[in-house]
Amino acid sequence: MSPKRRQEKISSLIKQSLSRPLIDITQESFSCLTSITRLEMSKDLNTAYVYLSFFGNKEYHEIFKKLEEKKGHLRKYIATHTKLKYNPQLIFLLDPSIAQEAKIDDVLDKISKDEKLSNNFHKKQNN
Repeated sequence: MSPKRRQEKISSLIKQSLSRPLIDITQESFSCLTSITRLEMSKDLNTAYVYLSFFGNKEYHEIFKKLEEKKGHLRKYIATHTKLKYNPQLIFLLDPSIAQEAKIDDVLDKISKDEKLSNNFHKKQNN
């Protein structure tokens, strides 16, 4: 199996394993929905970069603080639910693509509103 394929397979396995406990932790403590948007493994497979998005809570620093506290529990959970040779370190990150998508949506909404105003202005001038 190629190294890249192995990284993808382990990423998928860890992502699947982490989903339930991450949801439980964030719903219990913060009443928000959590999604693992992607999980990337380092080339040596010793580190998992877990990209998260949250809906219903903007206190990201508090959520990440709680996840840091529970990191040992989460690693133990991975070890018992997957049969990997090495249990990777977990690094939790806020997925920047969600914020970027929101900014793009705002810009597109503004453009759409500007076009409507411009069209209304031109219609009034032609009448």
